[in-house]
Amino acid sequence: MEIKGKYVIASSREEVWEALNDPEVLKECIPGCESFTRNSDTEYDASVMARIGPVKARFKTTVKLENLRPPESYTIVGSSKGGNAGFARGNADVVLVEVTSGTELSYAANLKVGGKLAQVGSRLVTGATKKTADEFFGSLSTRLDPMALRVEEPEPERRFPVGWAIATLTAIALLFWWYLSR
Repeated sequence: MEIKGKYVIASSREEVWEALNDPEVLKECIPGCESFTRNSDTEYDASVMARIGPVKARFKTTVKLENLRPPESYTIVGSSKGGNAGFARGNADVVLVEVTSGTELSYAANLKVGGKLAQVGSRLVTGATKKTADEFFGSLSTRLDPMALRVEEPEPERRFPVGWAIATLTAIALLFWWYLSR
């Protein structure tokens, strides 16, 4: 499952980068985070209490930062184990771009789950994961800028396929012809 989001924050790119790499800030922003420990400049351990549908568990999580390009971007790679509840593995590409009003933070995350989590149903897991990601990035954004805004991506324009339009017009014409010829 892929989850995307974008926020505009009235802070410099360097300030946002620092917040994204500060264990105390991360601990406060991650929903259900009980502990967050830095093992090195690029590796962290965390304990997170999470509920996804009927499954509630404490997840032991390992996070690694890869593809570091300070202060522009990095990839967060993580794995979580929740005992009988199952496991989750994923990554998120985080990109910071300077804009006139500050910094645009965008992310694209992929997640795979197994165990009881996988049995809950992909819609429920996707919804809970999207909500958690939005809570984390929203909390981080408003911590830096109380007026930070989530940028909503426009819905793709839904066009009536040309083939269906022609078939519909043909059917209407045939019905009209049939009605007149009676």
